[in-house]
Amino acid sequence: MITRDDAVAAAARVAGYIRRTPVVEAEPGALWLKLEFLQHSGSFKARGMFNRILAGDVPAAGVIAASGGNAGGAVAYAAQTLGLPAEVFVPVTTPPVKIEALHRRGATVVQHGNEYAEAYEAATKRAADNGALFCHAYDQIDVCAGQGTLGLELLEQVPDVDTVLIAVGGGGLMAGVAAALEGSARVVAVEPETCPTLHSALAAGAPADVEVSGVAADSLGARRVGTIAYEVAVRTGVHSLLVSDDDIVAARRALWDRYRVLVEHGTAAAYAALLTRAYTPATGERVALVLCGANTDPTRL
Repeated sequence: MITRDDAVAAAARVAGYIRRTPVVEAEPGALWLKLEFLQHSGSFKARGMFNRILAGDVPAAGVIAASGGNAGGAVAYAAQTLGLPAEVFVPVTTPPVKIEALHRRGATVVQHGNEYAEAYEAATKRAADNGALFCHAYDQIDVCAGQGTLGLELLEQVPDVDTVLIAVGGGGLMAGVAAALEGSARVVAVEPETCPTLHSALAAGAPADVEVSGVAADSLGARRVGTIAYEVAVRTGVHSLLVSDDDIVAARRALWDRYRVLVEHGTAAAYAALLTRAYTPATGERVALVLCGANTDPTRL
């Protein structure tokens, strides 16, 4: 089980390898934007991947990951920084902008299957065959603990934050942040209606496969929420809100129009919960919105 102590240990381990991303007060005294898309590799994933790699011994074969794009980009960046070989398996549906970034960071890219789950199966088989260190996109303690460093950082920047809204796919970011903030602030998960992994798990009482599709599937398209994420959500009282693809597209556009912030669709899901009033803050509630990734094609705004 992941705790705040795991995030604290991860923060010490990854210090010097990750950026302390800024927070912008978007609505005075009410709403803060955590600009995590400014993190190395364009998403929060670098935190977890650095922690995963630095926490253990890496064999000569290097590291392997399966990804919709962002986790792979983070693995590639971390491996390049640390002088290690990296191989990344992605679905054939992965946006070209993410494939290009993987190549720029020196990773060997294998496109396999139409969904993350199919790329994951191929990647785990490859790791078993060559002995490389497998870096899970969201369901390893070291990965979740690394993501939790964002929560610790946010609490330093907005000490009296009440609520943190986070987009959820596999749930690694939510798990790490909820564990890091346990007893200090609540976390609310936001998911596309077309990728309701946590929402379905909480309703069913256990993680289970769901059908995934839609505009945010490239980053939030895990077929099943992670076991770690589910356990943390239950323990800390995280609940999940659903938003539509149209809501996500509108939120992504609104972030650009209002704040000149360009993010990927999955990231915009969290803001969609505020725009649609799926989440309505109470009077005086201090809300932070995690803008977790911006690996997107700006021409598709």
